[in-house]
Amino acid sequence: MAQKSSSQIIQELKYSLSTISEEEAKQLAENFLKAERIFVSGTGRSGLMLKAFAMRLMHLGFKVHVQGEITAPAITKGDLLLTGSGSGSTATPLAAAQSAKKQGAKVVLITVQKESPIGELSDDVLTINAPNKIWEESFQSVQPMGSLFEQSLLITLDAIILLLMTETNRDSEDMLKRHANLE
Repeated sequence: MAQKSSSQIIQELKYSLSTISEEEAKQLAENFLKAERIFVSGTGRSGLMLKAFAMRLMHLGFKVHVQGEITAPAITKGDLLLTGSGSGSTATPLAAAQSAKKQGAKVVLITVQKESPIGELSDDVLTINAPNKIWEESFQSVQPMGSLFEQSLLITLDAIILLLMTETNRDSEDMLKRHANLE
């Protein structure tokens, strides 16, 4: 049973990831390289995937913050806000995007719904073809709710980390130097 379910999930991921625009992914990586600081905003499982990405960005030496955390500073011009929302209309990242735009920061979105409130505010959008809890017209998943989007989000962000490693000429050994040591 677990093997069959895992195989179905892997097939869905292969399909979803195969539809991602290489150009959109490269543009996202370029945005990160140009930003003075990077902020991430997402809720639920999407937010967890963005926090994992923020951790890897920190390992690469980027200045990165998680929106809503007590140590997150004010966002300003020159900064970038990355939002992740399957629907493109989740309240918390939408409010963060609106605030970021008012402060002159760049906003980028990873979503299923390019035509969405956050999408309209965004400077760049990377689209993932996956059903989510609101919009399920692309195809049906065997998984519940937004699972396929969230999994695809994490894998896409990990792929962007590989692009950034190449662009910054850093490897795992360099990144390990920034790994938490208060464990």
